[in-house]
Amino acid sequence: MKIIAVWFAFILLTVGNSFGQIPKIIEKNGRHALLVDGKPFLMLGGQAHNSSGWPGMMPQVWQAVEAMHMNTLEVPVYWEQIEAQPGHFDFSMINTLLVQARVHKVHLVLLWFATWKNGSNHYMPEWMKRDAAKYPNITGKNGQPVDSPSPMVKATLEADIKAFTAVMQYLKGADAQHTVIMVQVENESGAWGSVRDYSASAQKLFEGNVPLELLNPGVLKSLNVPVVTGGTWQQVFGDRADEYFQAWYVARFIGQVAAAGKAVYPLPLYVNAALRDPLTNPMATNYESGGPTDNVIPIWKVAAPAIDLVAPDIYLPGSERVLKVIDLYDRHDNALFVPEAALIPDNAKYLYEVIARGGIGFSPFGIDDNGAGATKAEIAEKLAPFAQEYEMAAPMMRELAEWGFEGKIKAVVEHDDHAEQTIDLGAWQAVISFGTGRGGEAARPNAQPTGKLMIVKLDDNKFIITGTHCHVTFRPVGKNLGKAWEYLKVEEGRYENGSFKLLRILNGDETDWGGPRFGAATTVLQATLITR
Repeated sequence: MKIIAVWFAFILLTVGNSFGQIPKIIEKNGRHALLVDGKPFLMLGGQAHNSSGWPGMMPQVWQAVEAMHMNTLEVPVYWEQIEAQPGHFDFSMINTLLVQARVHKVHLVLLWFATWKNGSNHYMPEWMKRDAAKYPNITGKNGQPVDSPSPMVKATLEADIKAFTAVMQYLKGADAQHTVIMVQVENESGAWGSVRDYSASAQKLFEGNVPLELLNPGVLKSLNVPVVTGGTWQQVFGDRADEYFQAWYVARFIGQVAAAGKAVYPLPLYVNAALRDPLTNPMATNYESGGPTDNVIPIWKVAAPAIDLVAPDIYLPGSERVLKVIDLYDRHDNALFVPEAALIPDNAKYLYEVIARGGIGFSPFGIDDNGAGATKAEIAEKLAPFAQEYEMAAPMMRELAEWGFEGKIKAVVEHDDHAEQTIDLGAWQAVISFGTGRGGEAARPNAQPTGKLMIVKLDDNKFIITGTHCHVTFRPVGKNLGKAWEYLKVEEGRYENGSFKLLRILNGDETDWGGPRFGAATTVLQATLITR
């Protein structure tokens, strides 16, 4: 019996060491980290197309995963497949994803396509779609039907809770390895075509009192409305009442789904937002109303506390808008995560901004060819701007995640005006100009604003620097102000197994003109500065 007990203890220890701790998000001093196996983890991700989660489509998805050097795949799972018949659940597709992800040695983020997908109910099971009386969509202001599910329908909520809880229960039993590290609950929830539900039952709720939770003075101030102790939606929120009403009920619905799933298996859960213009404060007739857009994040935080974070899907053009979005979703109460970004070369630079802010991950959308018949070379070309950055970041992923969490990273991305930028490093200021060229040559402007630079401050005078299409030099400031300076050493290499591996030492034309230039290839440097 003693031998059996020792053997059983050994098995438990082995399993524990192999499978690690359940993923979770932690916060310290307003910065966040996603812990996977108990250590900060940076998701170098990519998202499959909407209809690519089926087994027959997965070979091309894995082809893209390998080409891109990803460590995390975001992939949808479909309510209509999982519960094709009421109460009968089929998890074979999820099992296929788990098995294949382990073979390819990547983690998964599962996207629960259920009551909402892009504001519609198109991934609901057929038996629900056929029973519109029991599972109705919303009604528009003029009585017109709107292709979006109502968030006030108890039957829909109960069905979604039942299915999502079953998924989380299955993951708890089938994924002791924690291959799945996060789950997205619904997809781009809200409504197009109507700011809110104007059905008779919804109207009755709208004409009632605002829930007490929303009357918290801090919440009202964050929504830029006067602090009051009660009133109807119209009385409290004025011209934003319709949108805030819709946001409350969508968030409350999804929050209940999330809470039920988390009670079974407490993985990190998040929702994603179809964005509005962050610079102009438009009315909700111009975007998907009710989802977690920047102006209603405080409502979502109150209505859906089981949701760990709200995340922006970045398809907006222009550096000013994108950087504003990143700023709005990087909050002390919200871990920064970009689960979708348009698969265009310009967006690769925002990975640096997310890392520098202590973000937990980044993911372009549509990494596979979606059945279009693209060749391996064509896919690789499309993914190349992101693959290049992931290849650099992958060996030092844990270090980047830790440094970001500790606030040791700063970054700049080239703006549309190509203007020079600076980074404050305490005793030094890094000055970054954008363009290409060697030695003392005049820099050639970048054709597109794709330049970027990221600096990790290892100590007062030692830095890890990486970037493309830019030039960096340093100025002594603070305690070094007025002193002469030079590079003690500039080393090119890469991080592996927690330490910097030297390829070569740079000097002469590579550093004598103020500092190194970064070309099209992502280069990792370790620079040490001294004053004289």
